Amino acid sequence: MNKVMINVLGVSFGLLFALPVLAFDGKLLATAGLSQLEGSGGGGLVPWATLAGYDSQDDIAASAFMTDVNVTDYRLTSIGAAASFYDRVELSYAQQTFDLPVGLVKALDTGEIKQDVIGVKVRLYGDAVYSAYPQVSVGLQHKQLDSDVVASYLGAKNDSGTDFYVAATKVHLAAVAGYNLVWNLTARATKANEMGLLGYGGPDNNDYQVMLEGSVGVLLSPKWVVGMEYRQKPNNLSSVEEDDWTDVFVSYLPNKNFNITAAYADLGTVATKKDQKGIYLSMTGYLW
Repeated sequence: MNKVMINVLGVSFGLLFALPVLAFDGKLLATAGLSQLEGSGGGGLVPWATLAGYDSQDDIAASAFMTDVNVTDYRLTSIGAAASFYDRVELSYAQQTFDLPVGLVKALDTGEIKQDVIGVKVRLYGDAVYSAYPQVSVGLQHKQLDSDVVASYLGAKNDSGTDFYVAATKVHLAAVAGYNLVWNLTARATKANEMGLLGYGGPDNNDYQVMLEGSVGVLLSPKWVVGMEYRQKPNNLSSVEEDDWTDVFVSYLPNKNFNITAAYADLGTVATKKDQKGIYLSMTGYLW
C-alpha cells in the first residue's frame, strides 16, 4: 500500500474518532450492513437501503473502511469513510486504486488507475427490520478519475460520471430454519465502465442504462453472516468486454465497533483479461 493511501486512511480514522456521536443503543447488530466498494453502506459489491451506521433518529454515526480485492491479474484497493445522520441521510467518500498488469503498464505508461467517489443516500421510508415492507432509499455516487489516459485509450467518452440508484432492503426474522434472512435489490442508472475505473460511456453506448444488483444473506448467529451478491454490468466499450460480477461472502461482526468480511469474487473479463477470480477482504470500524 502506498503512502498516499496510508495517509488517507489515517485521516479517515482520525475523523471517525473525532466525531462526537452517541448511538450505542441504536439498531440491532448487523443491520448497518457492510462497506461497499464505492463507499456506501451495504454489501461489498452492492449498495443497500440501510445507512452506514447504527444511528437512531436522534443520533449521528460514522465509520471508516478498507477493502482489498485481489484477482487473477488485477488488484483493487478501496478506502474511505461514511457518516449517517439521524437514520435519514448518509454521506460517504472512497478512494479506489486499481493496479494494472505489466502488459497494460507498458502499453499505457501508467501502473494504476485512481478514482474518487462521493456518495449521498437518503432513506425514503421503512425500516429493514421492524416495518412490514422493505426499507427503501435513493442515492447517488459521483465518481472522478485522476487521469483519463486509460479511459481515453479504451474509447470511453468521459473520465467522470454519476450513478443514481434506488435500493430496497428487508430483514426477515427467523425466516430460514430459525435463522434471520436479509435481502437487498438495487436498480442503478449508470454509464460507468467497470464501476468507472475504465471511464464512462463509449462507442457502443453513451446513455444511462438501468442495471440490477442484488444481495442475499443468512445470519447464522448475531455475529456471523453468509451470503452472495450479483451486480449487472453494461457494455459500452467496443475495445473490451465487460461481465457481470458475483461473490460469495462470510462476515464476522463481533460487536457494533467492527466487522470483517471475506469473499470469493468472480469478476469475469476485466480490461481484456478473462477469468478474473480471487479473494475479497474488507474491514469496517464504527463509532457511535
